[in-house]
Amino acid sequence: MIRVAVTGCAGNMGSKIVKTVQQQDNMEVVLGIEMPASPLAGKDLGEQIGLGKMGVPIIASEDLADGLQEYKPDVLVDFTIAQAAVTTVKTCAQNKVNVVVGTTGISDEQLAEMNVAIEDNGIKAVISPNMATGVNVFFEIVGQVAKILGEDYDVEIIEAHHHNKQDAPSGTAIRAAEVVAENLNLSLKENACYGREGMVGKRPENEIGIHAIRGGDIVGDHTVMFAGDGERIEVIHRASTRQAFVNGVIRAINYLVSKQDKPVADMKDVLDLN
Repeated sequence: MIRVAVTGCAGNMGSKIVKTVQQQDNMEVVLGIEMPASPLAGKDLGEQIGLGKMGVPIIASEDLADGLQEYKPDVLVDFTIAQAAVTTVKTCAQNKVNVVVGTTGISDEQLAEMNVAIEDNGIKAVISPNMATGVNVFFEIVGQVAKILGEDYDVEIIEAHHHNKQDAPSGTAIRAAEVVAENLNLSLKENACYGREGMVGKRPENEIGIHAIRGGDIVGDHTVMFAGDGERIEVIHRASTRQAFVNGVIRAINYLVSKQDKPVADMKDVLDLN
């Protein structure tokens, strides 16, 4: 039985992860973690998310190290915010607990910091800006289209999310832009354009436009548009519920425990898309 801990356990994503893990034959949730000084600390996780009494405690994040030592999870799943994820990964690494991280908005510097902790402490991790299976197939298709079309087509990326999302553009949009740049042998840093305003002039060659929309309860829409003379190709992924991300988490946990042979993997590894 794979023992799982979940951060943000009483939130929208965390509670869905807990409920789905509990439905698996080979997994069980043994620990829930909430924000520092959370009023939920000490309460039963199941009772807080509508599953009834589970006998699984919620702890505040400042008590994570002690919780990991007491409840001994095999894997911790993190869907929180970037800086909290860095701290959580470091604590898990120090306590020899593997991690699955689906938190978005993680900078290159924060990712490097997590990677050092993971490798120095000999744990395993799956880290991805988007855990949905379809999104990772979407990345593969976007890369293939970019490579086939080359630099003759203008590339614009549009993403839309709910009004509570804190980072922009989304990690998924940035990853899509990276995939385009990699397949066109371009530097994203030099060619990215994050929105436009005013008299911006003619569109430069090789520009990759990235645009963020925020509103309502949109779970996550991503479109990569390849616009040429007389025609346009659009590659689109739409998530209708957060369960798409949760299903990817389950696949990531199983991969990490049974197949993973390197310290840090991503969803391409999980889905064997490399």
